[in-house]
Amino acid sequence: MPRYSVIIPVYNRIDEVDDLLKSLAAQTFTDFEVIIVEDGSTLPCKETVDRYAKSLDVHYYYKDNEGRSIARNYGIEHSSGDYLVFFDSDCVIPPQYFATLHRELTDSHLDCFGGPDAAHESFTPTQKAISFAMTSFLTTGGIRGGKVQMEKFVPRSFNMGYSRKVYDKVGGFREMFSEDIDMSTRIRQGGFSIGLLRDAFVYHKRRIDFRKFWRQVHVFGMSRITLKLLYPDSLKLVHTLPALAVIIGVILVALGIFVSPWWLMPIGVYLIALFISALCSTRSLGIALRALPASIVQIVGYGTGFIRAYFTKIILGRGRDIDQEIAMRKGK
Repeated sequence: MPRYSVIIPVYNRIDEVDDLLKSLAAQTFTDFEVIIVEDGSTLPCKETVDRYAKSLDVHYYYKDNEGRSIARNYGIEHSSGDYLVFFDSDCVIPPQYFATLHRELTDSHLDCFGGPDAAHESFTPTQKAISFAMTSFLTTGGIRGGKVQMEKFVPRSFNMGYSRKVYDKVGGFREMFSEDIDMSTRIRQGGFSIGLLRDAFVYHKRRIDFRKFWRQVHVFGMSRITLKLLYPDSLKLVHTLPALAVIIGVILVALGIFVSPWWLMPIGVYLIALFISALCSTRSLGIALRALPASIVQIVGYGTGFIRAYFTKIILGRGRDIDQEIAMRKGK
């Protein structure tokens, strides 16, 4: 029986799976199994997985397309490790990851853990700019949980895990957006310990262009309202900051256009701060310049998604109704 079961849902990601498995085959600590769950892909990755059969304890399963959460739960049902570890297919795992994880969990037991993400040197400049936007404290890095954070740490499904004891009591993921936040909330409510392992990081490719990135963060903003319906006390002031930034930004731009350009100064100061932070962080002028539109997309996309969902679901009461949300919360 392996110590860790690595569970990875996949949908049409052959090249990414190859990079991920290559990084797992290079781990310095090897007491883990890998479970690939192909979620109804039209471009299956079985041949790619089979190439690693000699270098990894890897198991491949194909199922009809039902969503990533159901795919993860399917993987859990076919796993045997003491700890369940979840990566996204677009991750690359540093060779010391499992050695670090095993040391940390041996020194201080955690029922549930999560780690940060970073940009690998091989990533494109746009991917590195998006990585900065998603992790910087000047955007929503503080909300997501990083070196400096503004709320309790919440593990994310691209790099998280929990013990089988947690699964036996709390269950698996629900098929919804922000399913990792929902999962972490249920684990915390179950009385289990949750911690951030800063040294157990992964390289996360994320989206490859700003259009796809916009769609992703817009959904993130909308899902925060879904979480409020599930957990009424979960919505904090900090979660409204991107939406407030959008509203204030629109007001300042309008004043700058129709009253005086000086009203645009706060936006200019913020963009300069973003640029300097990105330049110091990435040490690349090109990436720092791309980080400006990436950060704008991140904040405006999330903020408008939040506003849209708040207006339709809270004010108008449309979309998924509260009874359905409560039924989902109870696992019905």
